[in-house]
Amino acid sequence: MSNSVTQRCRDCLVRDVSLCASLCDDELASLGEIGRRKVVPKGEVVAWEGDENPLCANVVSGALKLLKTTPDGREQSVGLLFAGDFVGQPFSESGGLTAVALADTDLCLYPRGQFERVLGDQPKLERALLERTMRSLNESRDRQLTLARKGARARVAGFLLDLARNSRVGEIELPMSRGDIADYLGLTIETVSRQFTELRTAALISADRGSRSVRILDPGALQSVAED
Repeated sequence: MSNSVTQRCRDCLVRDVSLCASLCDDELASLGEIGRRKVVPKGEVVAWEGDENPLCANVVSGALKLLKTTPDGREQSVGLLFAGDFVGQPFSESGGLTAVALADTDLCLYPRGQFERVLGDQPKLERALLERTMRSLNESRDRQLTLARKGARARVAGFLLDLARNSRVGEIELPMSRGDIADYLGLTIETVSRQFTELRTAALISADRGSRSVRILDPGALQSVAED
């Protein structure tokens, strides 16, 4: 592994929280050699559902939304990815989801075939990917339960808490519009806006009108709302 690649990987913002965290510097050599960075502009599609699946990637910064096409042709938001998350489907010829950048998003890209070979040579990396896949499956099941059983206020509260867990600062920068949030939570835009207002009035969050910055003022109380 060249010194430049070694330093680039060591300096990476998600070195300790991405798949790469499962590998020491020497083990990371083969992965670092095939990786390349690319900033995807906001709104650009990273991968199309059903198209050839040539790449895998770590999200270094920014955010992606994952979309699934329904039988009647509508696109439904089914997931969000943030810094440290992995996007792509190794060992699959075609992509199962469409991935769209919600903000300018920095990705570390790996050609799928080469990434699969590195997985075969690095059992710890393969295990880390399996663990992430199982965690993602459990999160999807939890989200199904939320959409099926919980009211609007609990959905919005849970959404904000999920974002807070992915944030490294006290203030959350919403990565999507109210419309995208509504689509993700199975609500209307008006309902989402009303719930934000009620949470702000209850002093659980602070958020200026028209701003995407939100600060959670009472995490315990917000957690209680999310579990209601």
